[in-house]
Amino acid sequence: MAPSAMTRWTTSLSEAQPVPYWLEDPGKPHPEPALTGDDTCDLLVVGGGYSGLWTALIAKERDPQRDVVLVEGREAGWAASGRNGGFCAASLTHGLANGLARWPDEIHKLQELGARNLDEIEKAVARHDLDCEFERTGEIDVATETYQAWELRDWYDEMERRGLAEGTEFLDAEAVREQVGSPTFLAGLYDRRGVAMLHPAKLAWGLKRACLRLGVRVYEHTPALSLRPYGAGMTVGTPYGQVRARRVALGTNIFPSLVRRVRSYTVPVYDYALMTEPLTDEQLASVGWRNRQGLGDSANQFHYFRLSADNRILWGGYDAIYPYGGRVRAEYDDRPETYAKLAGHFFTCFPQLEGIRFTHAWGGAIDTCSRFSAFFGTAHHGKVAYAAGYTGLGVGATRFGAEVMLDLLAGERTERTELEMVRKKPLPFPPEPFAWTGIALTKWSLARADAHGGRRNLWLRTMDRLGLGFDS
Repeated sequence: MAPSAMTRWTTSLSEAQPVPYWLEDPGKPHPEPALTGDDTCDLLVVGGGYSGLWTALIAKERDPQRDVVLVEGREAGWAASGRNGGFCAASLTHGLANGLARWPDEIHKLQELGARNLDEIEKAVARHDLDCEFERTGEIDVATETYQAWELRDWYDEMERRGLAEGTEFLDAEAVREQVGSPTFLAGLYDRRGVAMLHPAKLAWGLKRACLRLGVRVYEHTPALSLRPYGAGMTVGTPYGQVRARRVALGTNIFPSLVRRVRSYTVPVYDYALMTEPLTDEQLASVGWRNRQGLGDSANQFHYFRLSADNRILWGGYDAIYPYGGRVRAEYDDRPETYAKLAGHFFTCFPQLEGIRFTHAWGGAIDTCSRFSAFFGTAHHGKVAYAAGYTGLGVGATRFGAEVMLDLLAGERTERTELEMVRKKPLPFPPEPFAWTGIALTKWSLARADAHGGRRNLWLRTMDRLGLGFDS
């Protein structure tokens, strides 16, 4: 990239605030008081992101008489749930290709359950009046290289052969540019119903309000510090008290699990995003985007982008950063070198928008596991359930995970708990320095594949054979 172009593009970041755009909304609710003293309940939910909030809400919907408490270390939705791109996907498996590679015998059932889960989210938005800017617009996976266009065409043909293409349309270069105008777009796969756009923080805040209305006791600024058996149930210690519960659901995701043996199954990966100022009518017309779909490109190191309700463009992804040792620290949330890279990519995609400014630039940790989709389990003789490892598609899949955790705690055999995806776990990550070395080598190899026509080197092919490869 020429220095003059870099300077021109980074100028667009001169006024960007290093905070998540979504969390600056003036409608942000006041936090609930912290727990001081002791409390008891039927079900304790640990974590105030999507995973915990959906679990608490569905628990009360299943049984309004159930006494439910939720504790959150800071404020509901402050972490990954309030910082993501707002893509609410039906996929439970981090994309159809990943699911087909790992659970070919279950893929139709997983697709059905995922579609049903997204329908239930849409119904919950209406039922609980969740003012989260929900738009069922779908998503287009776009090709920006010739080999990617061929791969998309081949993949669409494979989907048709397997009876998995319903609701999906292949778009050639002319057709995809009619949807969104970028000179870099060469083809696309348009999933018309499988993805919704929403305001991620407003979803979390709305779920919290719905929980409170149904009688869930929510304690914020109340980190869960310990978990141990207590009589027929469990007790969770907090800084100023404790909660005794018959059952416990852990929705802590990237933060260290209270079940220690689960910790090796996830690592944090930092993801970054930019948000533009609102587009003028003229700027929006130059891009098109009348149907307001979410978009993502087909590279291994991919971007995701979408319009907000006030016609800003969110542009994120590409630079997935794993910190040595798997540490989750606030200073990792801000990474100017990534913002500069993203700005350059943005103006390459939309040269007609040169001169637009970015108002916000931020990052945050998401939890990933070696199979790139959620895993589940129980501990303490079935009195504790957990779900983690959503790898960036948790906006929708966490609701499914909440149902799984509640099924497991109830000891029920359901169509969810019978899935191989639910019954089996991914491989754990090795200790350092092996984890960092393996992740760094994988990232380098993926970047190299993007630069060499998608060709996967020996390392990636070996990871594929071991079931550790990434299939988007």
